[in-house]
Amino acid sequence: MTSRADELRTKLIRNLHTAPLDLFQRGTLYESLGTSFTEGLATRDLGIAYDIVPPGKRVAPYHLHHAEDELFVILEGSGTLRVAGEMLPVGAGDVIAIPAGPDYPHHILNTSDAPLKYLSISTRRSPEVCEYPDSGKVNAFASRRILIQRKADSLDYWDGEPGA
Repeated sequence: MTSRADELRTKLIRNLHTAPLDLFQRGTLYESLGTSFTEGLATRDLGIAYDIVPPGKRVAPYHLHHAEDELFVILEGSGTLRVAGEMLPVGAGDVIAIPAGPDYPHHILNTSDAPLKYLSISTRRSPEVCEYPDSGKVNAFASRRILIQRKADSLDYWDGEPGA
């Protein structure tokens, strides 16, 4: 291949079968072996990740995005999509489209006895606000600035403002 071809391959192509995978574990419910393909790709507005989730585990808490749309492609295995308070079975070949907004809080659970493998693709819009209905948290971030708090701890708009 030419040097231009090598450069294009580096900016445009990733292989999920040869990508190095990192182990993620948090508490008793959250675990995956996965990777993000986003870093180093030429795309600016797409986040792309690959996860292998063991039986009984999940990658993320139940949440919703106010700015980002997400797409999940189930490659192998089966599980459950918890979305908008409902539990929907999902399996290999399913493509799940989750629009931004308060109507579709979601997460994917591996409720089977075999690994669940899927791609996550997101629009990476910033700034972003995520809400976590189970814990009552709100996560606001833009670039690297992050604010996480519970709605119950929120301040009045005029709190601390001069003359208010």
